[in-house]
Amino acid sequence: MAKNLHRELRPAYTALGLLIFISLVGLVGYVVLGFTPVEAFYQTIITIATVGFKEVHPLSNTGMIFTAILIIFSFGIFAYAVSTLTRYIVEGVYRNTLKDRKVKRKIDRLTGHVIVCGYGRNGKQAVAELLDHNVPVLVVEKSPEIIQGIRELDEMLYIEGDAVDEELLGQCRIEHARALISTLPVDADNLFVVLSARELNPGLTIISRASLDHSDVKLKRAGATNVIMPDKIGGKRMAKLVAQPDIVEFIDYIMLQSSENIVLEEISCENIATCFSGKSIRELDIRNETSANIIGMKREDNSYLINPLPETLLMPTDKLFVLGTRRQIESLKQLISTEDNSRQ
Repeated sequence: MAKNLHRELRPAYTALGLLIFISLVGLVGYVVLGFTPVEAFYQTIITIATVGFKEVHPLSNTGMIFTAILIIFSFGIFAYAVSTLTRYIVEGVYRNTLKDRKVKRKIDRLTGHVIVCGYGRNGKQAVAELLDHNVPVLVVEKSPEIIQGIRELDEMLYIEGDAVDEELLGQCRIEHARALISTLPVDADNLFVVLSARELNPGLTIISRASLDHSDVKLKRAGATNVIMPDKIGGKRMAKLVAQPDIVEFIDYIMLQSSENIVLEEISCENIATCFSGKSIRELDIRNETSANIIGMKREDNSYLINPLPETLLMPTDKLFVLGTRRQIESLKQLISTEDNSRQ
């Protein structure tokens, strides 16, 4: 992002430098011609600006030649400076630069965030879902047009550049990131991103998109935690809509819709209250206490329990998959949390 900021500001720096240079040339030249410093400054300004005011003193032949040369060179420089500053104001370049600086300061403090490489159709959906779950997101996108659209969104963090650039991934504070999602349209680019990300952060969760057959195998070998093939998933979903349409629509309603009514959420038992550790789902009376439903569990050995029995014991290493409203799920979190829990 620092390179992009420098690139955006370079024309302004160039225009300002040329104006200062030509002004110094005029100031020194008129002082040599016998003007006082104040008179030389005034004469330089009216000459560069070509406003047509009368000279401070009648000019000698040498003075007229110097003034003519100064006008010839300063006219182009002055026009370039005016056009550059106008572009900054009219096209919002200055505003964009300020926004980029503000975003960079926030990125420098990021931790526990998710890096999303590519803001196409898949990337945009991933970002929307993450933000819906209040997960901090940093978008990496090389298209200036897409970046401009992201700039208009409040609180969106972004870096303009190619995600395959390992140095750019380092600017994303990848060593402090929670996960990386690579949704680039070319599998080879996703492969390079996965390799670089795994090297920079060996413990990072990496989710990659794949389009071609067998690319998923290569991506997993490169270090991807999971590989998603949108085309294959889309084909299976279309077939399911023919064979089992109601089930697909029901699952979509739960998983894909941004609904305040029903959500499926993962809850870690890491902070389970001591008085609840080792007790069964029946003993906790979760259904009656919170109205939430535990539809699945992940145990310490990475095995899954679907629709666990009431006699199933809860351990701090378990993860619960809970179905319910946001209020019901929040009640369950408070019920089993070590914080503010006095039940015995």
